[in-house]
Amino acid sequence: MHPFNESERPSPRRLRLIGIVALIVAASLACFGIMRRLHGESVLKHRIEETAATTVNVISPSAGESKQELVLPSNVQAFYDAPIYARVPGYLKKWYVDIGTKVKAGDLLAEIETPELDQQVRQAQADLATAVAKERLAGTTAKRWQAMLASTSVSKQESDEKSGDFDAKKATVSAERANVERLQALTSFKRIVAPFDGVITSRKTDIGALINAGSGSGPELFRIADTHKLRIYVQVPQTYASQIAIGMHADLQLPEQAGRTYPAEVVSTSNAINETSRTLLVQLEVDNSKGILIAGSYADVHFDLPSSSGVLQLPVTALLFRRDGLKVAVVSSDGKATLRSIQLGRDFGTRVEVLAGLSANDRVIDSPPDWLAAGDLVRPAEDPGAKAAPRTAEQHASSGAAQ
Repeated sequence: MHPFNESERPSPRRLRLIGIVALIVAASLACFGIMRRLHGESVLKHRIEETAATTVNVISPSAGESKQELVLPSNVQAFYDAPIYARVPGYLKKWYVDIGTKVKAGDLLAEIETPELDQQVRQAQADLATAVAKERLAGTTAKRWQAMLASTSVSKQESDEKSGDFDAKKATVSAERANVERLQALTSFKRIVAPFDGVITSRKTDIGALINAGSGSGPELFRIADTHKLRIYVQVPQTYASQIAIGMHADLQLPEQAGRTYPAEVVSTSNAINETSRTLLVQLEVDNSKGILIAGSYADVHFDLPSSSGVLQLPVTALLFRRDGLKVAVVSSDGKATLRSIQLGRDFGTRVEVLAGLSANDRVIDSPPDWLAAGDLVRPAEDPGAKAAPRTAEQHASSGAAQ
């Protein structure tokens, strides 16, 4: 080997420059490699998080309606409805009205033959005449003894006895007269008359039938109903009882008259919740001057109640039935599922009212999977890339190896 010439040997400055350039290139290559690896790890982590998150459909609770319709079954009854019984025993002589007959107050419905009562009246009148005669005799005797007492022909004791006997006879006359008047009053009940305007809805007697007096001794003879107005009785659940007020209007609908309604008005309530059914008895009235409605019918009562403030609605597909109660899944701000307990109101079939547990700004998961738990990572379907196919574990491993 030939030694280098002094002119060919690199200078120390040049060597130092070459070293600096080489060091910069090496550092650049190292930084590039590190950055590339970090970027790859970030992309891999992002892809893993995307594929690990469950894609869900997110909905917002809708506001409830300003009014809510409450439909309840009811019983339609006549404004007045009274059974007619006999007040005196005997035999039915004749009846003048049959079912469906419209009558006025005081109209004759039937007559009863009362031979025993007639005999009692005659006997009472005879007893009264006897008592009157005895009273006259006692009065005359008392006057005579008073006159003899003035001349000291009799003692005062004997005179007082005659006066006392006269007073007793007068009391007897009063008692006999009252008995005659009582029996005569009973004879007026041989004529059975209508107590009020209405229609005969039942006749359970016939000519010659034996009649017993009183409601506990025999069947009713007639039944009369006043249907110019009808009373509607409905049991309102306790949940809505506070919203029912006297004067409130409602619509009455009969199943056989589809599409036709009749206006009714709340006139009274029982002001007490039934402990067995937990309902409030409400009475309404409906005009029936045209006679279209029939007493005893079944009908639906439609109430328009104001909706409670803050009431929201959800589709039933958003509900989760868990062991610890009814819940819904809500997407939190960090993209995780949160389970909320809710209180339901009315059920509309496909939608339900939520009285408590949600706000209008909550993002509720619709049709959540049964295995969804609190804290699970979820991704709303409207997010970009939400519809990408989930990657398998092998794809995750190969992606990491490639990086």
